[in-house]
Amino acid sequence: MTTLIYWFRNDLRLIDNPALLEACNHADHLLPVYIHLAQAQVSHALGFPREGFHRKAFLRESLDELRVQLRELGSDLLEYSGEPVDVLVGLSQVTCAAAVYCERIEAPEEIRQSQQIRERGISLQEFWQSSMLSPESLPFAAQNMPDMFTQFRKKVEYAGLKFSPPVIAPSKIPALPALAEIPSMQSSQEVDNSTHKFLGGERSALKHLKQYLARRLPDTYKETRNQLIGQDYSSKFSPGLALGCVSARTIAAKLDAYEQTHGANDGTYWLWFELLWRDYFRFLHFKYGTQLYRAKGLSDAHGMRGGAQHFESWRTGSTGKSLIDAGMRELLKTGYLSNCMRQIVASYWIYDLQGDWRVGAAWFESQLIDYDVYSNQGNWLYIAGLGTDPRGGRRFNIAKQEQDHDPLGEYQRLWL
Repeated sequence: MTTLIYWFRNDLRLIDNPALLEACNHADHLLPVYIHLAQAQVSHALGFPREGFHRKAFLRESLDELRVQLRELGSDLLEYSGEPVDVLVGLSQVTCAAAVYCERIEAPEEIRQSQQIRERGISLQEFWQSSMLSPESLPFAAQNMPDMFTQFRKKVEYAGLKFSPPVIAPSKIPALPALAEIPSMQSSQEVDNSTHKFLGGERSALKHLKQYLARRLPDTYKETRNQLIGQDYSSKFSPGLALGCVSARTIAAKLDAYEQTHGANDGTYWLWFELLWRDYFRFLHFKYGTQLYRAKGLSDAHGMRGGAQHFESWRTGSTGKSLIDAGMRELLKTGYLSNCMRQIVASYWIYDLQGDWRVGAAWFESQLIDYDVYSNQGNWLYIAGLGTDPRGGRRFNIAKQEQDHDPLGEYQRLWL
């Protein structure tokens, strides 16, 4: 009788979860677990937590929904807190588990977690499953991918690639091992009430995707994506994607079916284009790894601007620049910010306030319910001019942005 542990990471779903499907196919008993990481509770040097309450609330909803789904299949979800290596070694000993199955995450902290687990003699089976395209399908080795996104995109399109097909959900989950012997370090976490406008969980993510397509909103996506107010100006797929409540492949497959029915257009292409940007930031980690986390990024620069004296005014939306303040207050209150405003406030922090880009990235990590390590790092490096783009950073003219995106001041009045 084979007992396996399934460690949920940023893949809180049953549909298109190859790692979970493999675990179910190879186990007689399966223990599904989620580990609340010790470092998520650590505060940044500037005094804010790595995981703010909006993120905690969205995670709580997502885990609760996953638990319901697993229980409907005769299983359960056990939650623990601590270092993954300690939790998984302890559970492996108690259950006599042959291996731990999980999603592969190609970022420094997550790679280190995996190394620590293997060093303790645990068989860790990792599966890459967070991108729209599989690394194996690319027309080049991920380690040798083009640096520039445009060249990356052209090679992908020339090869005729759109997405890798999603896999089905497991039809049944193997029975739990004897739970009476398993210490439950953490069964649930209480979080403060949050005012975010998104619902966590796989069913919520799929319901949102279904209604978005049913209302024909992809057709207008390209024209509306840079608006600042409302629910429908952009897809809002990112919160579900961030925790893996829905996969990029599932979204791409549904979008492809939509095009077969209604025809392709600029909007449907642009949604795919944005998913490809997401893949690009992921695959850059295969090529550059920890270099993406250096103060100088991929540049040859020596030293970085490092001012943090204006951080509190930027963080709280009290800089005196009304567009910036409106954006930062929306982020603080809801845990969300449009992509357009993210770039504007990031530019202001880096260039106008001479702030360290890593501090800005850390604040986004704390606050954004759709925080994604790959995209967050990639976008901040892009704005700072320390990534792969040879054209340098992106400094925005705030007055022009205000005129282009909020000429009547409606957004500013909403949040100020």
